[in-house]
Amino acid sequence: MDTRPIGMFDSGVGGLTVLKEVIKQNPKENIIYLGDTKSFPYGSKSKDSIIELTKKGIEFLISKNVKIVIIACGTATSQALEEVKDNYPIPVIGIIDSTVEYIKNNEKLKKIGIIATAGTIRSNGWQNKIESKIKDVVILNKSCPLLAPMAEEGWTENEIAKLTIREYLKELKNIDCLILGCTHYPLFKKIIQEELGQSVEIINTGEKLSKDLEKELKESKKDNSENKNGDFEIYLTDTETNFIHVAEKLLKEEKISNKINKVEL
Repeated sequence: MDTRPIGMFDSGVGGLTVLKEVIKQNPKENIIYLGDTKSFPYGSKSKDSIIELTKKGIEFLISKNVKIVIIACGTATSQALEEVKDNYPIPVIGIIDSTVEYIKNNEKLKKIGIIATAGTIRSNGWQNKIESKIKDVVILNKSCPLLAPMAEEGWTENEIAKLTIREYLKELKNIDCLILGCTHYPLFKKIIQEELGQSVEIINTGEKLSKDLEKELKESKKDNSENKNGDFEIYLTDTETNFIHVAEKLLKEEKISNKINKVEL
């Protein structure tokens, strides 16, 4: 048994979609979440900048004595994970591998759509990983740079969101599944499903990661088996944002501000 917390970070509220799934799948685990809201958005930054921001995030979480770090950010996973993961004494994982394994084990998913930030699409992180693991698939990529800022504002179900989703997805028809390659995008899942129809599987990477995480923690005997539910703390690099409003709505937890601390990286 290992009662140390799980650490995770993102540039803002997007990673909370991963936090939500990890809590659901691993309710006894304690979690420390870092939102690098001062540096948001990551998607438009250079690879070198993303690597440096990722290192700072990991090192902050390690200073909090976490047992594993989850990069709950598509951009940081695609551009920094492979560069930094071997530099630390604890496991560092991202959002890509679990989803790729899921698709690999589902033979019906042959035409794959991917939506993500400009930086993630530019890196070809998803496409390279999928093509290295799975043969005979068709991959359609689409950069959606407006969605993460809209999610930070809480604009995920209004008419602006619907029109934006429609415009971005018009080239992604007749696919078997759509990977939400940025962790902000599950906030738009309802209208994405409406736009593509029920025949298209919408893949929330946080769901796939949380199930693999549960298995990994148990196999390595690092799960928290105490007979009580865990809790979470949130650290933000800038608190003058809409984070609290979006977090309360997503996590369905009032007074979440009591769990938020400001930090300088």
